[in-house]
Amino acid sequence: MKRSIRNSAKALIIKEGKVLAIRIRDHGEEWYIMPGGGQESEELLTDAVCREVAEETGIEVTAKELVFVIEGVHGEAFHRVDFVFLCEYIGELPNAASHKDHNQTGCEWLDIKTLNHSRLYPSKLRRQIMNLYEGKPYTVYLGNEEVGDLH
Repeated sequence: MKRSIRNSAKALIIKEGKVLAIRIRDHGEEWYIMPGGGQESEELLTDAVCREVAEETGIEVTAKELVFVIEGVHGEAFHRVDFVFLCEYIGELPNAASHKDHNQTGCEWLDIKTLNHSRLYPSKLRRQIMNLYEGKPYTVYLGNEEVGDLH
């Protein structure tokens, strides 16, 4: 069976040394993901990331530059390609219409200094976000994130 490919626009929102993450609870476990979601037909990735962040967090952002690309080839019903954009935090949106995922339990600002010890997924992003924030070289294309990948 051939699986479809799904583009996902994700936001890297940094404020005061912290990164905004979506808290997920599923099967009694809790972890974090980047805000964002699926690109719709005829929608630019930059528009998709701003829309998704507003829907999931009630926060307005402006998409700046593409900083990471990571794939999820296995483990889901589709082949996922995440495009992670560095986004500028504008502010909270009054009266924002919430469209949270069913297992989303909230949002949290995670300290970038300890991001490599957090439960942020895809895990390959952790060290690269830290490097970007610290002005160190970082890898843009991170390849495939396997289930259980500890990078």
